[in-house]
Parts: sequence; C-alpha cells; structure tokens
Amino acid sequence: MSTDDFDVLVVGGGPGGYIAAIRAAQLGLRTALAERGELGGVCLNWGCIPTKALLRSADVLRLVRTAGHYGVQAQAPAADLPAMVARSRAIAGQLQRGVAYLMKKNGVQVLHAQARLTGGTGVALTSVAGKPTPGRLTARHIILATGARARVLPGLEPDAARTWYYREALAAPFLPRRLLVIGAGAIGVEFASFFHALGSQVHIVEMAARLLPAEDEEVSGCMAEALRQQGMQLHLGCRVTRTERTRAGWQVWLQGGSTAVDVDVILVAAGIVGNHQDLGLEHTAVQVAHDHVVVDDYCATHEPGIYAIGDLAGPPWLAHKASHEAVICVESIAGLNPEPLQAQKIPACTYSYPQVAHVGLTETQARTRGSAVRVGRFPFAANGKAIASGETQGFVKVVLDEASGELLGAHMMGAEVTEMIQGFTVAMGLEATETDLIQSVFPHPTQSEAMAEAVLAAYGRGLNR
Repeated sequence: MSTDDFDVLVVGGGPGGYIAAIRAAQLGLRTALAERGELGGVCLNWGCIPTKALLRSADVLRLVRTAGHYGVQAQAPAADLPAMVARSRAIAGQLQRGVAYLMKKNGVQVLHAQARLTGGTGVALTSVAGKPTPGRLTARHIILATGARARVLPGLEPDAARTWYYREALAAPFLPRRLLVIGAGAIGVEFASFFHALGSQVHIVEMAARLLPAEDEEVSGCMAEALRQQGMQLHLGCRVTRTERTRAGWQVWLQGGSTAVDVDVILVAAGIVGNHQDLGLEHTAVQVAHDHVVVDDYCATHEPGIYAIGDLAGPPWLAHKASHEAVICVESIAGLNPEPLQAQKIPACTYSYPQVAHVGLTETQARTRGSAVRVGRFPFAANGKAIASGETQGFVKVVLDEASGELLGAHMMGAEVTEMIQGFTVAMGLEATETDLIQSVFPHPTQSEAMAEAVLAAYGRGLNR
C-alpha cells in the first residue's frame, strides 16, 4: 500500500482539471484537486460560458430589432449592458456551484490553495482565501491543469477604463462608442460581434492576411465580407505600430496608415500563454517549450508521475480538448489503455454572428498532403428551414478523399452551425465514407440537411440546388 496522501492530485480546477478529478474518483483513486481561484477555471468563469451568455443577449437584441420581418410588432429595443453582464456573471456563478457539487458527489477533496511541486511526489500548498489546507502532501500522480492566460502586449496592460482583455470585457463597465479589437481569432471576433450588436463602432486589426486564420480560407473570406456588411472595419495583414493615450481613449496608428484611428477602448485578443510559472517545475525534469509544457500522447511529462493537460499542454486551446485529455490521462494512469487524442478530429467553434465551426483539414491542408480531394458546398440560402427562419447567410463545405471517400474536413458558417458540427465530428470518429454519409437520413426541415447536400454536391449528386 502506498504511503502517499493521494493517488492523484490535480492542480487546477478548470474543464480539464475537474474532469480529471471526477474520472480519477470514478476509477477508485484517492483524489484531491488544488485550485487557487474559482472552480471551473477561466472557461466557466471568464471565458466560454459567460461570453456565450453575453452573445445570447446580443442575438436576442438582433432578433427583436428585426421582429417586423417576422410579422411581429415590437417597440425599439435598447441594450442594457449592466443587466447583460449581471446575467452572464450569475450564470457563471451557478455553474461554479455545480462544479463544487460534482466534487462533493464524487468524493474529491478540494484544496483551496496554490500548489508547488517540491520534487518527486511532494507538493507544497499555500492557503488562499482564508481556507485551511495542509502545508504539504504527496501524491503518486500529479496532473497539472493550470490552463493559460491572455498574452499581454507591452504598453497595453489591462485596465477597466481603456484597455480590455477578456476579463475586463466580460465585466465591461460601459459600452464604448468606438472599439478597436486587436486579434481576429475566435475570441476577438466574438467580442467584436457582441459590442457591434450593442452599437459600438468596431475596428478589427489582424496581423494575418485573413480573418479567423485557423479556418478554411473560403470561410474566412465569407466571414470578412459578412462583418464588413454589418459595418465593421477590418484591417487585415496589418499591425498596430503606435498608440497614444488621449483624454477620451486612444489614438492608434496602423501599419501603412498616415493618420490615427480614434477609439474609446482597445480590446486585446492576441493569443494566450500557458500558466507554467510558480509551479515548482525547476524541481523536476518537466520541459517547457513555447510557453507550454511538453507531453507525450498520454499527457505524461519528462518527469515520472507528473502530467499536463489542456491549455498548459499546448494547442488546440479548447475546453473540450482539455476535458478529453483529462480522461485519456487518468485512464492511462489507471492502466486502461485509452486511445490517444487525435487533434485533427477536435471541432472548433466561433460564436460570432454568423457562427463558424469546423473539424478536420481545410481544403488547402488536404490538397497540400498530396491526395486528390472532392469538395462539396451547399448554401443555407437554398435550405428550407434556414429560409423559414430568416437565417440564410452562410454555407456548409466538406472535403473528402477522392480515392477512399474519407471525410477529411468539414467547415460551416451560419446560424447555429456550432450545434451542427458534432455530426461531422462523429462521422470522422467512425471513419465514415461518402457512402455512409449519403445513406444517412437527415430530418426535414432542418438546417442539418445542408450537411447531406454538401456531400452530395461533392459527387455531382446535389438534389436541392
């Protein structure tokens, strides 16, 4: 019998950490979770969930504004930003309490403490928030799930008045009349969509040549056009060269521009860095590269008995990737021989207006591999449910291997596509071919029929276009 205090100690209580703790407890391992902040981590408290609450408020505002299009008479709506923020924070609080309940239900001991590795199986704990904790403990296996934080740009340190990162934006004290967003990845585009819906004049600056650079090029181009049509100003293949504080906010000079853009607030969404500092890694053989902990296919580090999952372990920086890695890591510890994570089969979603979702390879990536591919597209403008709903913007695109019919990638832009991408994710996991997809019956009338039609289009068999 081991003399360690715990079989598994999880450091960090986000979507990777708390799932790791639950799965370990389910497998009969003595489990503790150390969290220095809020259970649920950034995702639940300051990321995925509260942003979706705000974006839902923006969706409702847009819908009411267009009520006349649906034959509904409604008074002109007004955005109540404090009420939106309060609702968002209340939802985060509710889910945080839910995580605490799950810890108790599964018998996980929660330690409100900062954890530092001391070498071997030892961990030193520093109490936070006045919670009593043991000063030291040992664990046979230690899973680091400390997540990541926003990359802070020099000269643009966060403050509630004029310089926002995601935390400041989620608790915005006022609605900026003019907003400049640095970074056109998912986070930047989501915040741009939210504040634009409420009435802010929005500029988006992106160093890459296109919006949402991780997406398929066709999706990026269509999204850029959609945002321009809404009235946003896009500065792509561009960077901020100089900023000056003014009494009203900022003057921002952009690459190639001779005049400044005047804005009230700069919102920075320029990537993240892993939280590997202050963990005591210097007492271990754990390696860090590009601000992330290096792990193998089962999340093991170079130090025996120490593992890392989620954002700390590198891209893709997604909550559901962290949760899946958590299960793989714990089941590997328990000797269950789980399948390693296949990063290319992890879906990614952007909850902007319109929404974007994808899984697998882009068309360019698939062609770069050297394989012949078939590409099919179907626009929501030809989908009966989308027309009835008044949501005809966007399309579904699929990329299939010509020889085998394997689904290599799927890309969507449009209303609620984030709820549809899981169909293609399951298909890829089951190694479905075009025959399987064509023979699947999709319910009518639904937007999901566009998924079937896109596959048919790749083989010249489209039925509704």
